[in-house]
Amino acid sequence: MNIYVGNLPFNLGEENLVEIFEEYGDVTSAKIVMDKLTGRSKGFGFVEMDDDDSAKKAIDELNNAEVGGRNIKVNESKPRESSPRGGGDRDRRGGGGFRPRNRY
Repeated sequence: MNIYVGNLPFNLGEENLVEIFEEYGDVTSAKIVMDKLTGRSKGFGFVEMDDDDSAKKAIDELNNAEVGGRNIKVNESKPRESSPRGGGDRDRRGGGGFRPRNRY
């Protein structure tokens, strides 16, 4: 099961995340999402556990738990819904563009 972990302290490392969740079972992977420009943590990440029962217990017991002075949010990760990126109308025609102004 893939688990979303939010509101993480910015100084928390992936190894710390593994330690927190290992109390509930084997952790397959742990990833903290980093900002590409600054290299700093974005304050959320994902933990993967093979055993669903262990993962559910971790979710139940760690949601709103205090870690590093912050109450973390822990829940089952949902797949991202695909949505079109960018602006424009719903019919994808876009918008804007140059229109010459009639001055007279």
